[in-house]
Amino acid sequence: MGQPLEWGRRYLMVQPDHFRIDYVINPYMSTHDQPDPALTLKQWESLRQAIVDAGGEVEVLAQRADSPDMVYAMNLGLAAADGRAMLSHMRFEPRRLESLSAAEWFTEAGFRLDRTGGEGVGPHFESGDAFVFGDSLVVGYGPRTEEAALKHLATEWNIRVRGLRIAHEGMYHLDLPFCPVDSTHAMIYPPAFDAASQAELSGIVPDPIVLTDEEAFAFSANSIVVGETIIMPACSPRLYDVFTDLGLRVVVLDLSEFHKGGGSIRCLTNPLDFPLAAISTPGGELVLPA
Repeated sequence: MGQPLEWGRRYLMVQPDHFRIDYVINPYMSTHDQPDPALTLKQWESLRQAIVDAGGEVEVLAQRADSPDMVYAMNLGLAAADGRAMLSHMRFEPRRLESLSAAEWFTEAGFRLDRTGGEGVGPHFESGDAFVFGDSLVVGYGPRTEEAALKHLATEWNIRVRGLRIAHEGMYHLDLPFCPVDSTHAMIYPPAFDAASQAELSGIVPDPIVLTDEEAFAFSANSIVVGETIIMPACSPRLYDVFTDLGLRVVVLDLSEFHKGGGSIRCLTNPLDFPLAAISTPGGELVLPA
């Protein structure tokens, strides 16, 4: 059995005061299926409260009226426990205004800001593609994050980065097919990745919890672990048994309004406490699928 995750006790969330579907940038979105504002806020608040009840802390950032997707706070930037933050450089132009508010918040919160995009010029990086797991920062690339950004992450922060190429349009960020559960266990959905990356998964995840198609597309991997609690948007009886056997308390929440935008619990929560000491290496190291 693995040890509890060292991170996931402090989160940034964005209150959904302006959540709408104004455009389509993933297969789940439709401008004809708009979220209900009252139900959206109720579901968001239930998630915030569940994190607090599990012993976590939540910082709240106001949503820009011109940024309907800003509620998916996971993609605002990669934040480390040592006070560094790598601001996301969004692939799609409608989401780039979010970075203005994110940069201000990170700075005021005492983080030192870095950018892969260099004021908007450079490789795209979206922090929903990155997790500290094992001896590395595991980063998904392809649909949103560009491969060139991984080298930047490794050398800028002097850390080991392991890349996984995402090859499934319905799994466009790593937080959809990959979810760290403890130090050795992670939920994974292998069909989300190309063949070379699938082969690398066994070396990255010692104890994989392999999702079925049904579990993956119910957003099961878009979950978070807070202490001894795993908070999920869906949990099959099989997964429930797996997690309770690992000693976790399972909390299942309805986040259906946010599924209309292509995201769920992980997308709505940005961990602010990723530890870097265990993945540090002088000069940085990048490991890509063979």
